[in-house]
Amino acid sequence: MRNLILVLGDQLNFDSPALENFDPTQDCVLMIEAVGEAKYVWSHKARTALFLSAMRHFANQVAERGWPFDYIQLDEPHPPGFGERLTIALQRHRPETLRVVEPGEWRMQEMIRETCDEGNTALRMMDDTHFLCSRTEFAEWGKGKKELRLEFFYRVMRKRFKVLMAGDEPVGGKWNFDEDNRSAYPKRTGPGAIPEPAFFEPDAVTEQVMQLVEKFFPDHPGQLKNFAWPVTREQALHALNVFVDTRLTSFGQYQDAMWTNTPLGWHSLLSAALNLHLLNPREVIAAVEQAYQQGKVSLESAEGFIRQVLGWREFIRGVYWLDMPRLKEANHYQAERELPAWFWTGETDMACMRDSLKQTLEWGYAHHIQRLMVIGNFATLAQLSPQQVGDWFLAIYVDAIEWVELPNTSGMALHACGSRFTSKPYVASGAYIGRQSNYCTSCKYDPKLRAGDKACPYTTLYWNFIDRHEATLSSNPRTALMTKNLQKLDADERARVKLHARRILGTLNDL
Repeated sequence: MRNLILVLGDQLNFDSPALENFDPTQDCVLMIEAVGEAKYVWSHKARTALFLSAMRHFANQVAERGWPFDYIQLDEPHPPGFGERLTIALQRHRPETLRVVEPGEWRMQEMIRETCDEGNTALRMMDDTHFLCSRTEFAEWGKGKKELRLEFFYRVMRKRFKVLMAGDEPVGGKWNFDEDNRSAYPKRTGPGAIPEPAFFEPDAVTEQVMQLVEKFFPDHPGQLKNFAWPVTREQALHALNVFVDTRLTSFGQYQDAMWTNTPLGWHSLLSAALNLHLLNPREVIAAVEQAYQQGKVSLESAEGFIRQVLGWREFIRGVYWLDMPRLKEANHYQAERELPAWFWTGETDMACMRDSLKQTLEWGYAHHIQRLMVIGNFATLAQLSPQQVGDWFLAIYVDAIEWVELPNTSGMALHACGSRFTSKPYVASGAYIGRQSNYCTSCKYDPKLRAGDKACPYTTLYWNFIDRHEATLSSNPRTALMTKNLQKLDADERARVKLHARRILGTLNDL
């Protein structure tokens, strides 16, 4: 055998460079399901089912092409670890070379290298051309920069790929319409009718996978009753078209809005398909830009979405590979508290957290403002261990792969990397959640109170956080106003806040 081509579960695209010039007479595709990949973090059932179903559908398409392939299934009598199963495959096929596109996790990359070294198998690890900016290109852009900022990288990418550009200037005269994309739903009427995203009834392959997940991982978090994610490229393309045609119109305006029992909002739900490579980011960007050019959506909505795909998604991947493996251990605030048990159940009296967690357990999904300003915000204020929080985020969301999850969680949500690539901690009191949602209207806690039994834990812990880090925050132009507001409190009020914060932090599991 010339090439044994390892296709990983998040690389399900036939335009992969590893599959280029595939020769059925001397090459073979290898795909591996491994119990250990669902257990190294306590993965949500829907996350595991999505990976396995998408992998099996891709393998069926390989078979339809008549290509030789070796597919090691979850329930085969092999050792449970991915590395062990790869070793068995290498011994069975004895290829001249193992070809693979660079993985989406440092852990997986090192595991593959070590396995090939131990088996004396030549390894060719290839650039992942799914992304618009290679790891090498990003490293060159970030060379010598102590702090990395999305806005500068985003402008480079807009110019390079000529997206929403009028010559050398941005369409509309502005690079960023973020300030126009922060509306809450109307308080009196709520979100109203929102067009449904594309849902997909599980087929026989997915049904079989779901049964396997229940058998092998019965105690894992989450449920499968709402599993309706795209698991093939055809489904993913349909999901993209439905989003652009029916939901992109209000995505920008309401992307930061939250409402009880509104788990999906106007969001695209395309991140999982993108991260599995069922969709190419170029076609997603082109579809959204075309919708704007045709007058179907506003510039604010189009730019807000494109910034997330062309800007933040590429930026965050570059940061991950530039800063690993030290990124994994980042802990700027030296936070070490244990993750409360209710993160896995949603059983908390905080209405915003309860709604976000229950939704997460039901769908394996929450949109970015719930992840950042409800869950991540609380984790920062409560001084939770970034490593425990990071493992939770990686385990619980269907679109979570470490290259995207870790920097988003550690760097943005928790500010555990300091100012490396975010300029301030994303912390806020209960008042912010009250403005952006209706959660506070049904909560036992009052976001206006800083101390006392009815005080919102977010509010108490927010003022406690500002008090603890007053010196650092006052020297940052983006957070100086926080400390000025803190200084308006008299000494007695500050003391009451700190005392109540100690009580909350000592009884996090009881919130």
